[in-house]
Amino acid sequence: MFHLSWQKSSFSGGDAGNSCVELALGSGDLRHLRESDDPDVIVTTGAAKLRAFILGVKAGEFDHLI
Repeated sequence: MFHLSWQKSSFSGGDAGNSCVELALGSGDLRHLRESDDPDVIVTTGAAKLRAFILGVKAGEFDHLI
């Protein structure tokens, strides 16, 4: 199996109690996301789809869901 190197956001802080989304680069175009407090659940997507999602979040397209 391909080893994934997970990266936390610098905004999450270093404390053990801070849960956050982690990102790992997979082979080829694959990107993997997980929540640090539930690391066995991994979402896998392509780079272009992840970029579109992040741009949508930044633009407020999902604000009505909170």
